[in-house]
Amino acid sequence: MFSWYRQITSRERKTFWACFGGWSLDALEVQMFGLAIPALIAAFALTKGDAGLISGLTLVTSAIGGWVGGTLSDRYGRVRTLQWMILWFSFFTFLSAFVTGFYPLLFVKAMQGFGIGGEWAAGAVLMAETINPKYRGKVMGTVQSAWAVGWGLAVALFTLIYSLVPQEFAWRVMFFVGLLPSLMIIWVRRNVPEPDSFQRMQKEKAAPVSFFKSMSGIFRPELLRVTLLGGLLGLGAHGGYHAVMTWLPTFLKTERNLSVLNSGGYLAVIILAFWCGCVVSGLLIDRIGRRKNILLFAVCCVVTVQAYVFFPLSNTQMLFLGFPLGFFAAGIPASLGAFFNELYPADVRGAGVGFCYNFGRVLSAVFPFLVGHMSESMSLGSAIGIDAGIAYGVAVIAALCLPETRGRSLEAEPAAQPAAALAK
Repeated sequence: MFSWYRQITSRERKTFWACFGGWSLDALEVQMFGLAIPALIAAFALTKGDAGLISGLTLVTSAIGGWVGGTLSDRYGRVRTLQWMILWFSFFTFLSAFVTGFYPLLFVKAMQGFGIGGEWAAGAVLMAETINPKYRGKVMGTVQSAWAVGWGLAVALFTLIYSLVPQEFAWRVMFFVGLLPSLMIIWVRRNVPEPDSFQRMQKEKAAPVSFFKSMSGIFRPELLRVTLLGGLLGLGAHGGYHAVMTWLPTFLKTERNLSVLNSGGYLAVIILAFWCGCVVSGLLIDRIGRRKNILLFAVCCVVTVQAYVFFPLSNTQMLFLGFPLGFFAAGIPASLGAFFNELYPADVRGAGVGFCYNFGRVLSAVFPFLVGHMSESMSLGSAIGIDAGIAYGVAVIAALCLPETRGRSLEAEPAAQPAAALAK
């Protein structure tokens, strides 16, 4: 499964660990907040609506950060932007330990989200441009699996700190630890060079392009179709995930009266399944292609969700069915890093990857809203099943309308690559 690791160069390995570490830390920082929500509600007398606003605003700023961070990576370098963004989100996570109320917390979490989105975009482009094209899908899928590693680390850190520190201070200690990821910058500076394609592109540039022109470059005529379809693919992939994960716990608790969702065993199954889904998706995407892989995982997601909402499940059965749910839900996001990178020329690749992935993250909020609205006239289970089917259907249609890109070189292309070339 990981035989590719022995066949890649030392430079590729160092880049892999830099990106894997960066994405693990992303997940660690995000999941720490989710775990600390009950303590924050108690500390600042927050309502659930306040907590939801913080999460929602962080999602919006992460999308903006992805687009801006990707553009910065096109202008100043993938590695340099990766370092900036790691330092950014580490600092604001650390600052969260000292907040004294709702509005300071809202601000620092929004700023943290900006850095996390930018780090994902810079890391995705850095890894895709550095790795050998025949291993790109496998490596990008494995890097995406770092989210499960960071998630697991957050749970372990939460358990350790809350067992040693009084609860009223434990959440502050957790956020204080958030500064530690910034130490990774030292290792990245010493060991990870810019991709060859970016270095060549910089040498060939006659004059630097303005920042805002770089951001809007993904909407130029020859790339507009790719950008719109890429945004729809991101919308469908994230919309399906959020439609299920937002409402499924409520459905199973209120309509099925199942309690296993509260157990550490169920959480462990979901985390392990997510990691496995990312790795297997990476293997398949190189074997069967980007579009077929998205189609496969989308169909499997819909089937698994239907089983959850329509089959009479016991606690034990749901525990075991949690594995395919987490496994298939991970497959499409794990495909996007390689696919989006291969759709764009080098001069706007960071902006394109950051926009398409994060555009979908923000607008995907419409699907949980639709589930809630539709559940007023039908069962909650039916609403979840229908909305998940629609979201994954959008992802499939968008993927099939985009070109198959397996094996495509990411060498620096001309700035105005013809649309016909992208359709090959």
